[in-house]
Amino acid sequence: MASAINPIIPGFAPDPSVQRIGDTFFLVNSTFHLFPGLPIYASKDLVNWTLIGNAINRQSQLSLRLSDTKLHPQEDGTVMLATGGLFAPTIRHDTRSGKTYIINTNVVHPEDNGEDIPQNFIVETDDIWSDNWSDPVYFEFLGIDPSIFWDDDGKAYICGSRGPGPMTTISLFEADLSTGEKLSEEKTVWKGTGGIYPEGPHIYKKDGLYYLLISEGGTFKEHMITIARSESIWGPYEGHEKNPILTASGTDNYVHCTGHCDIFQDSDGRWWGACLAMRMRGSRFHMGRESFLVSGNWDGEWPILDTVEVSSSHKFKTDVVKATRSGLDWLYIRDANLSDHKIEGSTIRLTPSKKDLAQWQEPVSFVGKRQRKLEGSASVSVAVPKAGSVRAGLVNYKDEHRYARIWYDNSSKSVCFEVVNNAKKINRQDQEQVADDIEELRLLIEYTEEKLVFQYEEEQGVTKTLGIVDTEELSNADFVGPVIGVFATSNDESTQDIAFTKFEIDQ
Repeated sequence: MASAINPIIPGFAPDPSVQRIGDTFFLVNSTFHLFPGLPIYASKDLVNWTLIGNAINRQSQLSLRLSDTKLHPQEDGTVMLATGGLFAPTIRHDTRSGKTYIINTNVVHPEDNGEDIPQNFIVETDDIWSDNWSDPVYFEFLGIDPSIFWDDDGKAYICGSRGPGPMTTISLFEADLSTGEKLSEEKTVWKGTGGIYPEGPHIYKKDGLYYLLISEGGTFKEHMITIARSESIWGPYEGHEKNPILTASGTDNYVHCTGHCDIFQDSDGRWWGACLAMRMRGSRFHMGRESFLVSGNWDGEWPILDTVEVSSSHKFKTDVVKATRSGLDWLYIRDANLSDHKIEGSTIRLTPSKKDLAQWQEPVSFVGKRQRKLEGSASVSVAVPKAGSVRAGLVNYKDEHRYARIWYDNSSKSVCFEVVNNAKKINRQDQEQVADDIEELRLLIEYTEEKLVFQYEEEQGVTKTLGIVDTEELSNADFVGPVIGVFATSNDESTQDIAFTKFEIDQ
């Protein structure tokens, strides 16, 4: 078994955690402000991955309304974009009970701009293939990135990054996973090696010793993985003298920002790590944080992880990531009004929302899919509305601060283009008139690693370019990645559904 293709989950796929159950590997990612949340992928060979479900797949499970993106200016003049919502999950399987658990944090941004509220919770299932996950069981923990560890005696422990940052610490306590009740006092077990934001902890036990693997240095260019060990689960933990065991910091590697790792064994006993990383071509890294596989070994006293590399083999795959059934990969923004979204095959009908993509307080009529490939295209045909002040189009979206889109504006009878990045103070627009009697408009986005090209067809076969976006314009230090989808908004009381047909995206 070997990985011929990296990233293993391309596109918007940060903070991977992996659990092997029998002969199958299961991987879960963060989703922040998008619903459904916490996608679960399955693979038997660590190469071909299938989306089998989402652990947060019912809006009744929790609310993502207060998961806006905050702008944090940095000392170097750049801006970090921090999105709330579903942070780094961990997936673990209990062989005793047969249950599979995902433990996670929903970070709530209070409307009064107070301190972030981490709502930590556990969901479980008796059958990971069923896509039937429990309602969240909440537990008290003032931090993020919780992880589960069972000791040999069956006791369950939760470790996490206790905040606020940047000098967080790693805490540990025994817990009842069925109720969330703490069964012990919470104890700080490690402060890391000195890097900022010690987080993303996982505990492993090997040869009678407890190993604590964490991330440090923040989630951008100084991201790194460090490890410590102890004879007792409660510590003291001694850091490895060769820390960090994984990082791209200080290099000019194409695959950069490597970190937030979960290590595991295959059925042959070989060791692997699943980590996040970013493909960075200079100042262009529009795809954001993706899931990569790194080989390693544990032949000595400490685990060793190899350099994370990328493969171009994705270009030869028709489907980079498959899904077990249609509809699993659709994404909505926060607490969307799902009744305003009707999807049948490649036809989508949206009831226009009163609010647009540039805000987070109210729902927006939008549905899309992750951009999986560096090079590809997306397109859709829009049935031109005949009444109301409606805007309906195609967008490459990250959050309320960053998107690039092309749409038909019924009030001006024109096709419009816009690129917005508030973190870089970018707001550029253009528009062109189209015929008053047009019935349908074809909208297209062609994309490469360097640029996004926004086009439209008023007449079949006659393609016009309205806007070009350098991917640097949408590249930031952030948490999320691009999602390509359709949207419909209105400035009046229009309730007529907008029909989008032949929605296609290279996946």
